[in-house]
Amino acid sequence: MSVSSHKYVSAENGGGMGVTVDRDVAFSWETFKLWRVSASEFQLRTSQGYFLACYGEGCSISATANSPSEGEIFYIERNNNNQVHIKLITGAYLQVTVGNLLTADYPGKPGWDDNAATFEMMIVANDLHGDYQLANGYGRHQAKDVLKKHRNSFITMDDFNFLYRHGINTVRIPVGWWIAFDPDPPAPFIGGCLEALDNAFSWAQAYNIKCIVDLHAAPGSQNGAEHSASRDGTTGWPSSPDYVSKTLDVIDFLASRYARHPALLGIELLNEPSSSLVPMEVLVPYYKQGYEIVRKYSSTAYVIICQRIGNADPIELYQANISSHNLVVDLHFYNLFDTYFVNMSTMDNIDFVYKSRAAQLQALNSANGPLVFVGEWVNEWNVTTASQTAYQDFGRAQLEVYSAASFGWAYWTLKNDRKHWDFEWNIRNNYLRLGKSTTRKIYDKLVLLGLISAWIFLV
Repeated sequence: MSVSSHKYVSAENGGGMGVTVDRDVAFSWETFKLWRVSASEFQLRTSQGYFLACYGEGCSISATANSPSEGEIFYIERNNNNQVHIKLITGAYLQVTVGNLLTADYPGKPGWDDNAATFEMMIVANDLHGDYQLANGYGRHQAKDVLKKHRNSFITMDDFNFLYRHGINTVRIPVGWWIAFDPDPPAPFIGGCLEALDNAFSWAQAYNIKCIVDLHAAPGSQNGAEHSASRDGTTGWPSSPDYVSKTLDVIDFLASRYARHPALLGIELLNEPSSSLVPMEVLVPYYKQGYEIVRKYSSTAYVIICQRIGNADPIELYQANISSHNLVVDLHFYNLFDTYFVNMSTMDNIDFVYKSRAAQLQALNSANGPLVFVGEWVNEWNVTTASQTAYQDFGRAQLEVYSAASFGWAYWTLKNDRKHWDFEWNIRNNYLRLGKSTTRKIYDKLVLLGLISAWIFLV
């Protein structure tokens, strides 16, 4: 908001035209996403994906750029009162004109008084802590050191020994699309993922443990979440044929590299595509092409396709006729993230697992189609005062029901800063007890490894 005019900066219709400073109230047109370039350099993105741009001192600011370049970089100076000055690379400061335009022609250097070049910035935090934010925030040099230390210590061969001793026979390992470009992935991502994944395969083989490679982050993001490496919470993957094509190239890279490895069990083509943003018209052709790519290198590796998140019915994937050979549908079961579970008691949660979850698995197991995989679940809920016994009962219910899935289950995740999401913590502290009832099928005891990507331990 302009300090002098008390009007908000606005990109009308979300962009596509000039920028004005004439709004009394701030809504989506007056909200901009900050893309950090460096500690003081930023690009500003509108609600419709346009970037603010200025191509020379004295120009009027527009919201017409579809992709950022040097002309879309602004320097932001900020004081302790959330007031900011915005300037170009030339040093020219932006100001509000008498006609309510935003121009880059303020004379000289502004102070922090009531002048046309001073603005109030209200930050509506989008609390993303993903790979992109880590690498972009630290900068390449420091991020390289941080991630190297993380990858050398977070998951080691000792963890595979732990899994082996507790009867875990498979790990589901999330990777980002940039792994295909290792050791020099596109900025800001940091190399080293591929070496970590190679290590995991070697350790798994040593303990007769199988690996599922899970493409957790696609170019542009398939769901806008931090764990899909979204830069600003937006979902660009489904609207970009180029992103989809690049994702298929990543599947080709992974399949060609690991298809003959004795530890490979399967490849998951895409984690948690959004039901509201990824239409089946985009997803199904991608899944079909991804399946054929894996088959090019292996006739036996399982190809795993994930349900769309956001209350989509997984039966839609059974009706898609993708394949009948070694195909698996991945379901993610959380008694969280939905208002339906907010006020549930201990028994309500347990009954939901025994009744609703069990019925869904039974129906899908009986369907003439892919195998069923509960690829993510956690021994956590919204019962804030639950006792250890209550957690044990909830965990027992989930283990009993999810072990009925024809392809088994995987826990999210092996290690986590939140203890009930931490598989090792649950086992060591007797909150989750693995019993004989969970060992009925060859691949029914899996655990997700937060091995490759930084967001696994930051979220």
